[in-house]
Amino acid sequence: MSETSNVQSLTIPERFRGPPASGNGGYVSGALAPFATLSSGQSPEITLRAPIPLDQPLTITPAAGEPSTQHAQVGTTLIAEIKGTQLVCEVPAPPTWAETEAAASESAALKPNLNPLLPGRLGFHPICFCCGPEHAEGLKVFVAPVGRQVSGLWQTQEAWATSDGSLPEAFLWTALDCPGQYAFFAEGIRTGLLGRMTAEILTRPKAGTTLQVTAWTISVNGKKHLAGGALFDSDQNLLAYAHTLWIGRQPMQIKP
Repeated sequence: MSETSNVQSLTIPERFRGPPASGNGGYVSGALAPFATLSSGQSPEITLRAPIPLDQPLTITPAAGEPSTQHAQVGTTLIAEIKGTQLVCEVPAPPTWAETEAAASESAALKPNLNPLLPGRLGFHPICFCCGPEHAEGLKVFVAPVGRQVSGLWQTQEAWATSDGSLPEAFLWTALDCPGQYAFFAEGIRTGLLGRMTAEILTRPKAGTTLQVTAWTISVNGKKHLAGGALFDSDQNLLAYAHTLWIGRQPMQIKP
């Protein structure tokens, strides 16, 4: 991140991709969250307006006539809007770790042929930084249906630690992203890409610990699909929660 006067910039490295040629929505949202101007009781809300370019600087400036909103742009193309909002998220009790472990092999992220454009490959986006099993440096967040939620145990790495030994906030946002899409998939709906994310990080856990990630569907309004997500420690204490809004639908075309 760099700053000159009122103009700031941020570059998303290629490692943090979702689809092959654009940034992972959760990671990008988490990376942009520190630019949000927040009032008391607000959480960062990131609205994605266009695919996020990789290895290109995003310029971040106040929106004209909206001092509490920031715009992230490449040239004249608006990539994201950043602002604060009140996040009201009812987090359901998570499945037990035993239930989560028993369901792990049923994760759609580990199933082939979910993406008709990538026959024989695993998951929606095989090289996604969050849920891609083929990403050598990815987070490998794999959730599976457990009751009315999806749940997964996420093994974090000590190598991901920041200077205080904790996980980067952008990694927590990332882990709360893709599970929302898999929650809808478990109900027979294949959504489009992430359009908006709002998150609240209560506690940054230590890198190297095993965490539980859950997600659940909330509502469908036309093309808008709203999901919730949460992150828990090994004692199932709530660490973070989020709303993810997915735009559009794609056909449920799965080949064996």
